[in-house]
Amino acid sequence: MEKCEWQKKGQGHRQRLRDKFLEQGIEAFTDSEIIELLLTFGTPRSDCKEAARLALAQFKSLPAVLDASSVQLQRIKGLGPKNIFALQFIQGVARRYLRQRVVGRQYVHSSREVADYLIHTMRGLQHEVFTVVFLDAAHAVIDSAVVAEGTITINTIYPRELVKAALAHNAAALVVAHNHPSGSLTPSRQDEELTRTLHLVCSFMHINLLDHLIIGSGDQVYSFADQGIMAKIRDDCRQIVRQVG
Repeated sequence: MEKCEWQKKGQGHRQRLRDKFLEQGIEAFTDSEIIELLLTFGTPRSDCKEAARLALAQFKSLPAVLDASSVQLQRIKGLGPKNIFALQFIQGVARRYLRQRVVGRQYVHSSREVADYLIHTMRGLQHEVFTVVFLDAAHAVIDSAVVAEGTITINTIYPRELVKAALAHNAAALVVAHNHPSGSLTPSRQDEELTRTLHLVCSFMHINLLDHLIIGSGDQVYSFADQGIMAKIRDDCRQIVRQVG
């Protein structure tokens, strides 16, 4: 009887959360309530309030909970394979949504949306990832792809493979991005050397490298273009191309 009463109470609480969302939207929810409701999708008969609270206390933020690995989540009391699956499934859906949302849109008008997609897919990773966004002649987004993982340096990114991928996508322009697992947004000397090399190689193939983005922690992005670095690299490479030509 006690168990039956507990189940009824839990069902009523979850229904109130659902009604709250339908009536007031996501802004009315705390991060803990969002996590709790997501967890119930995997275990609808379980009380997930405490597990949600513990997960948020452990990882400090909603994005960090969604970015956490299965191994990390399994250490939280009350989390099992089914509700961990629910968290990771919604994370995967969000990634696909953000990626497909920008396809076909002009980068110059949708750069923030591209940045949002890159932040969502690259923030919180424990290793470096190098992503390329392929653009057509009108700078509309064609697609994006991860082309390298690990320590990103001038020796690990092969310009020939990058150009090959660009040609396969019929891309006229590119935006490249990589993450700093440390959370720092400051570009290293190697980051600048890599950007210079890629820009020069792309120039010879008449492909325009528009920007290099660095993804740190949180929602901040460092843009080489916004900081004036791309303009300087573009001028330097233009002089080299003239000399070679």
